[in-house]
Amino acid sequence: ASEVLRECQRASIEDVDLARSAVSSTGEIVAAKWTPLLIHELGGGTRRFRELERVCEGMSTRTLADRLRTLEQAGVVARHSYPESPPRVEYQLTEKGRALLPIIREMRKFGSNWLVPGAARGAARSSTR
Repeated sequence: ASEVLRECQRASIEDVDLARSAVSSTGEIVAAKWTPLLIHELGGGTRRFRELERVCEGMSTRTLADRLRTLEQAGVVARHSYPESPPRVEYQLTEKGRALLPIIREMRKFGSNWLVPGAARGAARSSTR
């Protein structure tokens, strides 16, 4: 009986370790500065680099390019390049990226309710229309 108990405890510890690893790994993606905003914007559909640059006011062009490259390498964003003159490059969320949207929505709700003065009132007004 004690062997079964030890095995259950070991399995429970492994489950906790896996859960922590999952949270930590997800945090590595969404916790990078600007990344939640990029995922939020791409949740609205395909965007060009310049469009993202406009909505991410305050982010340098280099940082935007770095974040997009990192998200592409993580399989969160797909980059499509078109051989036109001038070249056209578009970004969109992959299935993996779209799976992050519920997290981003919850971040928006939390920010509206707890961090951005007046945002909750604006959100309540727009949801009643």
